[in-house]
Amino acid sequence: MKGPIKKILVYVDGSEESINASMYAIALSKSTGASVTALYVINTRALNDLVKARIFLQEEEVEYHQDLEQDAERYLNHVRKLAEQKKVDIETISKSGTIHREIKAEIKEKEFDLLILGGVSSIRSRRDEFFNETDRAMRSVTCPVLVVRDEDLVWDIFESS
Repeated sequence: MKGPIKKILVYVDGSEESINASMYAIALSKSTGASVTALYVINTRALNDLVKARIFLQEEEVEYHQDLEQDAERYLNHVRKLAEQKKVDIETISKSGTIHREIKAEIKEKEFDLLILGGVSSIRSRRDEFFNETDRAMRSVTCPVLVVRDEDLVWDIFESS
């Protein structure tokens, strides 16, 4: 394949924005021939914080983690079906850990050329900036980042691809 984009990583967190990003990644893959991988990260940092704050008991953490694994599988299956609609091969990966670290590690390990994210939230305070994992990933990865915003435009692009 020619061109600067050969390997695309799209981060999926179950939000509507991340599904839009997935649709855009699939359409971009179809038009460029780049491979596309969807990554879902179960945020174990947040789970650990809930246990430390005594919001969850240890047993509840295990049960909640299992629920999150099921969510990951459901969202990745949805993205897989979107790719099948467009006859695009997609790899789906579910990991557990700190979101920005897992995204960075995946990019480094598999040498992705482009990270695609759903709309990034507006930062209201320094605390928001520190704790927003997707924003941290966007600011710290070594490859270009594309932030997908316009849902209607993405839908049109996806449908026409």
